[in-house]
Amino acid sequence: METITEPSPARFTGLWRHRDFLKLWAGQTVSLFGSRVGGFALTFVAVLTLHATPIQVALLNAAQYGPGLIVGLFAGVWVDRLRRRPVMIVVDIGRAALLAMIPLAAALGHLTIIVLFAIALLVSMLTVCFDVAYRSYLPSLVRRADLIEGNSKLQATAAGAEFGGWSIAGFLLPIFTIPGMILIDSVSFLVSAGSLAMIRTHEPPPTPAAEREGTWREIAAGMRLLRDNQTFRTLAGVTGVWYLFRNIIGAVIILFVTRQLHVSPALQGVIYAIGGLSSLVGAVLAERVVRQWGLGPTMFWMLLLAIVSTVIIPLASGPLAWIVVSLLIQQVFGDGAATIYEVNQVSLLQARTPDHLLGRMNASIRFIEWSALLGGLLLGGLLGQVIGLRAALFVAVGGQLLSPLLLAHSPVRTLGEAYDRATSAR
Repeated sequence: METITEPSPARFTGLWRHRDFLKLWAGQTVSLFGSRVGGFALTFVAVLTLHATPIQVALLNAAQYGPGLIVGLFAGVWVDRLRRRPVMIVVDIGRAALLAMIPLAAALGHLTIIVLFAIALLVSMLTVCFDVAYRSYLPSLVRRADLIEGNSKLQATAAGAEFGGWSIAGFLLPIFTIPGMILIDSVSFLVSAGSLAMIRTHEPPPTPAAEREGTWREIAAGMRLLRDNQTFRTLAGVTGVWYLFRNIIGAVIILFVTRQLHVSPALQGVIYAIGGLSSLVGAVLAERVVRQWGLGPTMFWMLLLAIVSTVIIPLASGPLAWIVVSLLIQQVFGDGAATIYEVNQVSLLQARTPDHLLGRMNASIRFIEWSALLGGLLLGGLLGQVIGLRAALFVAVGGQLLSPLLLAHSPVRTLGEAYDRATSAR
């Protein structure tokens, strides 16, 4: 049985009146902006402070995704065996301590590329655990009927961090040393841990130890949930296909836009910042759109719009002004639509999953995302090398269209809402 805090006497409605959700939201806002600053600084620590080679920088970036394949499914089991809020608090404190070691090691003259790799890898592993726990915790904090609103607000923060984080990092760079900027990220995790510690809503108890199975059997139970439920199976397939082909685009787009379209890095930064702003607008509008259209139609049309908009990228050519306008159109429509789809997808999965399987469901979905992401990056690099950058982009756009086709021929297409009392396990 879920326990919801009493609403505050404020004039606001919905989750604006939910004190504990606002604590979670405030902590994550600080943490996400801190992580943008820290992520910006981490690469420059390698490049400027440690004079890393290109392959070392690539390995440092790969450390952000590799742990998802190594520990992701196990994290789902651990999250389902424990209360999720304490897991998140411990992970935040652990990430803060690890990141604080970077400026400390730099001050003592002991910072090396190996030390940086080790810290980045450990932080990434903890982030995987936090991410799975975080997605699994929200349904125990708010009513499942409020999940779309909650995810919209949280995604708006993430989009705002994408839009403003780089600017904040650039502003802070002349004030702090590069290792010192990583300390800002460390402190932001402590703020997140503090906000989580102040939450008073009680979580449902985890599965008793006597009822637990072995780790591998529990991992298999999470995977079976995706396999045996038609809605979940569809979303897993859509996720795998979409992430694979969209990351082919991610692997080659910078090279294509820079080398073949001759758009400067500074101008690209402005274009991608507009994409972050579009994501922010999409997150704000997600709940309103689904109320107007219904869940299934919203997910289908937003996914289709996000994918169709990407055809503008390989078609871009001509004068620089027209190229910039074309790329801006893609960012404005594509990023906002993708955010609306993702908010509703996450909410649907959370709403339809039993409490005791939330960790494993989220871990299984994230495992598919991480696998497809890494596969897309590798395949994109190969296709860009073999058939050319523009041709690789056309392949990616065509492949992505399989995702809305899967959605169109599934029960998801006609859903009216994420929270269905008849099928909810709560």
